[in-house]
Amino acid sequence: MKKVISIIILIFIFCTKSYSQTITGQEVDDFKAIVEAYISPLGNSLGSGLNNGWYNTAKPHKLGGFDITLTTNFVLINQDVKTFVIDEVVSDANSSIFSGGETPTILGNNDGATLNFSTGDQNGDPAITMPSGLKIRAIPLPVLQAGIGLVKNTELTFRYIPELKIGNAGKVGLMGFGIKHDVLQWLPIVNKVPIDISIQGGYTKVGSIITLEDPNDGGLDPFDANLDISATTFNLLLSKKLLMFTPYIGIGYSSTKTSFKVPGSTSKYIIGDQYVPTGLINEGFEFESNNKIRANIGFRFNITIIALQANYTFSEYPVATIGVGLSVR
Repeated sequence: MKKVISIIILIFIFCTKSYSQTITGQEVDDFKAIVEAYISPLGNSLGSGLNNGWYNTAKPHKLGGFDITLTTNFVLINQDVKTFVIDEVVSDANSSIFSGGETPTILGNNDGATLNFSTGDQNGDPAITMPSGLKIRAIPLPVLQAGIGLVKNTELTFRYIPELKIGNAGKVGLMGFGIKHDVLQWLPIVNKVPIDISIQGGYTKVGSIITLEDPNDGGLDPFDANLDISATTFNLLLSKKLLMFTPYIGIGYSSTKTSFKVPGSTSKYIIGDQYVPTGLINEGFEFESNNKIRANIGFRFNITIIALQANYTFSEYPVATIGVGLSVR
């Protein structure tokens, strides 16, 4: 998270043109675009992982049936989300005060590129080095959830982790809910087909309060920031039980929303002997990945009431999932 606040502070300092001139609307938009291009792959990858592990069969529990399942979703990071080109994310490379070439995202592998500023300063235009990437190849996300069967072949699923303190870094908590409903029961004749077809939806939100410090030791007092990630998915599922083995496939879409905000009414911080306006940080950043198509294939293997599962999701952020649980149909 030090890299997150580093890019926000550094770009904002130069964007304010020696702390005296008013920044324009285009500069605000370009500022946010660069921050989004650097940070959003992390939120999107976490959201993709949170949108997995909801199901291991298309067949809902019978009334009163239940399961408790622990899954781990391994988000695999593609090369095309590890870099971005600064000149391509700003609104107009010919008129923007920002310019630069290819640089890593927060998930990337290399050192940051030079970010140039065209400020018209008589002493020359300043430049800074963008933050490097964290060299992340995969992100494991464990999720504990429970499902229960209701009437009309409907199943509700719940995820919850109470707010936990993470050392001195802050707090994090998770909650989510999902629903699965058999559709063949409403289709005459078709409901005799020996397969299960359901629709499924799920929503997960991770909320965190993170204590941030100035990575440059410039005199910025530590402060708390809210980093929230919400993930939503809707899917059409098909499965076929073969004794203890149940293969299944799913196709649908997922969306992720990431927000980063410093609560409160603080309008400026002191870095060194300079006052740095931080209105944009107080207003927050919100990055959204809309309606990304996803498809997955997997299987479940039952040994009495123990259910083992594994699946792979094809999407912009691929995910491999394994899990184990207790299931009473």
